[in-house]
Amino acid sequence: MRALESLLVDKGLVDPAALDVLIDTYETKIGPRNGAQVVARAWVDPEYKKRLLTDAGSAIAELGFAGRQGEDIIALENTSKVHNLVVCTLCSCYPWPVLGLPPVWYKSAPYRSRAVIDPRGVLREFGLELSDDVEVRVFDSTAELRYLVIPERPAGTEGMSESQLAELVTRDSMIGVAIVKGPQQ
Repeated sequence: MRALESLLVDKGLVDPAALDVLIDTYETKIGPRNGAQVVARAWVDPEYKKRLLTDAGSAIAELGFAGRQGEDIIALENTSKVHNLVVCTLCSCYPWPVLGLPPVWYKSAPYRSRAVIDPRGVLREFGLELSDDVEVRVFDSTAELRYLVIPERPAGTEGMSESQLAELVTRDSMIGVAIVKGPQQ
């Protein structure tokens, strides 16, 4: 990929600054912001959450987020007793319409293998220490099926609007390697 990028830049076909902006947009703005809106809606609208957990693809499409690699998706809900973690052990299958571009670590061989073998160890490396009474479930994305984690809504957010809640949600929390922190954290 880097070789192709270098070749296109060297031939003057691609402006490296424009390419950086495009990549940053998909990595940090468009995709993850879409997913954050889905999660925030699920937190404030119990009927939407029910639809999301039953038929995530349709519920996500209600908000206008659809596209390739987002057609067949399942929403997983984190609770105080269950924490879901998503990995793609074969490659890097990922729900682009709601999470944007996959992070480099998601595609790395160490993450892909260790998330299955030692999920708690991987979570600790991301700074997430779960108590022993929390069950960790690992879901393996495929080319046919992808996952979106609905993280637990943090305490202290009861009076926040849907858009304020969406600002708290991170890409990593929707993969399951982080939790959403409340406004005081």
